[in-house]
Formats: sequence, structure tokens, C-alpha cells
Amino acid sequence: MSNFKDATLMITGGTGSFGNTVLKHFLTSDIGEIRIFSRDEKKQDDMRHDLQVRFPEYAGRVRFYIGDVRNPRSVQDAMHGVDFIFHAAALKQVPSCEFFPMEAVRTNVEGTDNVLHAAIDAGVKRVVCLSTDKAAYPINAMGISKAMMEHVIYANARVAAERSGTVICCTRYGNVMCSRGSVIPLFIDQIKSGNPITITDPNMTRFLMNLDEAVDLVEFAFEHANPGDLFIQKADASTIGDLAKAVRQLFGDTGTRIIGTRHGEKLYETLMTREERLRSEDMGNYYRVAADSRDLNYDKFVVHGQVKTMADEAYTSHNTNRLDVEGTVQKILTTDYVREALADWKGGQA
Repeated sequence: MSNFKDATLMITGGTGSFGNTVLKHFLTSDIGEIRIFSRDEKKQDDMRHDLQVRFPEYAGRVRFYIGDVRNPRSVQDAMHGVDFIFHAAALKQVPSCEFFPMEAVRTNVEGTDNVLHAAIDAGVKRVVCLSTDKAAYPINAMGISKAMMEHVIYANARVAAERSGTVICCTRYGNVMCSRGSVIPLFIDQIKSGNPITITDPNMTRFLMNLDEAVDLVEFAFEHANPGDLFIQKADASTIGDLAKAVRQLFGDTGTRIIGTRHGEKLYETLMTREERLRSEDMGNYYRVAADSRDLNYDKFVVHGQVKTMADEAYTSHNTNRLDVEGTVQKILTTDYVREALADWKGGQA
């Protein structure tokens, strides 16, 4: 954590699943201050009291700012003295964004632009923005808004590199297991209620990451980013059918019911497009996709062209390492949520 020694880290959307996991990683380190920026006063109050109970000697390191990334002034007011930013504030629910697409635009696109402009003006050193697999070849409003968010990031990264030296980069990852609104907690609640698990399509594949891995990805990007870089973590995947079997193996079999896909859902996830893969660098557990360095002088591309513009295939949940049911069981057991839910469930049945 030496890069963060005595520094001030701001987390937008900081009361969410990601923000809580960042606190677990950083709270007892040598960081100076962690600034939680979000619009929900109840969640902030809950987080504040939880920190005071569990980490009384460290709770003073965390400061809370009520605000909304949609409001440039509230972002600017919270930005003074900030060294680094993890930008996690977003609308993430696919069906909600389908019905209210302009809300997704206001938060995911305009909100990100507000955060980055404020960061550049305040001389923030580094900003890591969180994106999603749904931004690659987007078919739904949430993915489209996140794809536009990424383009806003890359445009601001070019400006920041020239104006203030602020390094802005992006991370993209697939499903984070047991994050707010995700499917595993739903499956567990259905089983505990004695109801069958509801499955959209058992042949769907999804990447599986836990929250600690999501934070690891952001930390890796923080340490290795050049302006405008995109970082992607290599991840295992499973089918939704096998994921349901894994949860049933741990919590009990109450049956399954196929309900069909929700609004805007994909059969599989894409973390890196064919176009991005062509300019990617394999860094072991991660891929770095360098920023597109071309300028607005399109004549040299139109007249002279390029020999190759895309790789043979994208990096998807269909062609990554596929876990079987037992492998999926072991993977979901890496989450605190599943381990704690399983202990409570077994204790209640004893």
C-alpha cells in the first residue's frame, strides 16, 4: 500500500459492494483518508456506525460526503485535497436501465464526465474508473451507457495528460459475485424460502469474479496505467445452469424454474472485443488494452488504410476457462457472502 501512504482516496458510489470491499482492503493500511462520496444518507449512516463498532481505532480515517455525480458542484466541493479516485458510482441494473435509459445516461455518462473534469481541475493524480463487460458490443441501455462512459474516459484521459498530468484509466470486468442485485443472493433467498430457483437460460455463460478480485483489478490498474489504458482481468466462467446447481449443492435442492431472459440480457459476456484484442498486451492475470492513439487526421487511414483491424476472436465467457459444477462450488465459496449465508443456514437447521 506504499503508493497510498498518507494519501486521500475518494470512492464515488462508495457505500456499494465495491466501496465496502475497498474499505476492507485499505482501512487498516497506511492510507491517510478514505472519502466516501454518494447520494444515499441512510447507507452512509449505516456504514459510519458499522465502522465505529468494528474498527473504532480506524473509523476516523473515513469521511463522508453527500452528493451526486450528476451534480458537478457537489463533485467539485468534495474533490479538494484528493490524491486518487476510484470511480464506482453507476446505475448497474440492466432491466432498470432498459426502462429508464436517460437515467443511465445522466449517471453513467454525464456523471463520469463531471467526476473527471473535477479531478483534472483539482489536480488529482490518478483516477481509475469501473466499467462492465456489457460495454463491449452493447445490446442494452446499461451497456450502451457504459460504452459511452468509456469513450468519455478516453477523451478526458487525452485532455488530462496534456493539461494537468492526471492519469485516467478504466477497468472492465464481468459479474461480481454477490454484489448488490446479483443472482447468487437471489438463488439463496429462494432456496431458504422453499421456492424453486428461477433461471433465465441455463445455457447462458457468465464470468465469475469475487469482490476482492475486483479490487485487485483496480489496484493493478492504478499501479500500471498509462493515460487511457483499459485493464481486464482474466476470469473463469460457468453456465447459469451450473451456477444454479452449485448453489443447490450447498443450500439444498428446491427445484428450478426456467423463466426466460430478462430485458436486454446477452447469451454470453464479452470482456474484450476483437478490435481491442488486436492492441492488447498480456500481463499475466490481466490484459492491458492501450488507448487508441490515432488523431482526427483520418486521411491517412482512409487513403492508406490499415492491414488488420481486429483479432480472430473476442475474449468472452464462452471461450474462457469453463468451470464445472464442482469448480463453480469452490469459486462461489471464495465470497464472504456465501460462506456467511451457509453458516447461518446450517446453524438455523441444526
